[in-house]
Amino acid sequence: MIKAIVTGAGGRMGGRIISMIAADQDIQVVGAVEQAGHAFIGRDIGDGLGLGKTGVVIGEDLAACIEKGDVVIDFTHHEASLKNLEIAVEKKSAIVIGSTGFSVEEVKKIRGLAANTRCVLAPNMSIGVNVMFNVLEYVAGILGDEYDVEILEAHHHLKKDAPSGTAVRMAQIIADKLNRDLEQVGVYVRKGMVGERTRTEIGMQTLRAGDIVGDHMVMFGGVGERLEFIHRAHSRDNFAKGAIRAAKWIVNQPNGLYDMQDVLGLRGK
Repeated sequence: MIKAIVTGAGGRMGGRIISMIAADQDIQVVGAVEQAGHAFIGRDIGDGLGLGKTGVVIGEDLAACIEKGDVVIDFTHHEASLKNLEIAVEKKSAIVIGSTGFSVEEVKKIRGLAANTRCVLAPNMSIGVNVMFNVLEYVAGILGDEYDVEILEAHHHLKKDAPSGTAVRMAQIIADKLNRDLEQVGVYVRKGMVGERTRTEIGMQTLRAGDIVGDHMVMFGGVGERLEFIHRAHSRDNFAKGAIRAAKWIVNQPNGLYDMQDVLGLRGK
């Protein structure tokens, strides 16, 4: 039985992860953490989730409970996730991070820290999205520079980072396949007389509205035709399912930084 600690336990993702773990015979929650001052601190994780009393109370200090578990599942905020990774390294615990919005410098720091523990970092843990990553790489390699690339993503109005980590990852995969530097060719805003579209630019546009869980559309536009690849998340359960799968997988891996391509065995396919 794998023992997990869930950070961000009072959030929407944390709640879904806890609920889905409760129905899984191979993993259990032994610890739960929220930021200091959160209204759920001191509450049993089963409260409000229909799980009844579990005996696991939400605390505010990961370091105080991390040794109870085999793996930390972290869906918090990029700054909090970095601190949680540092604790995981210190305590030699595996960790799964689903937070987004990391800067280039933060990603470099994560790579350095992950060399000393087992870490899965993925902007999107949906199985479908990760299959789509592979499809986009394959298609970009076939179409090459003859097709314009545009990415549109839509999320709920509470999401703080833009564009989404998933959209950025899609753009990076395509840019790498086309031998382009995303820092140079990424276009995030178009307004006014911007001139003709350049051949190499990769457009990324963002929508925020209502309670959209997550939509991503990638368009390859050619002369006389276009190809569109769409993924729509109908609930957070697909992300929670992927995170749990990653948690089960990472505990038996050697130290290093991994993503969902590794977890799902899609690397190099």
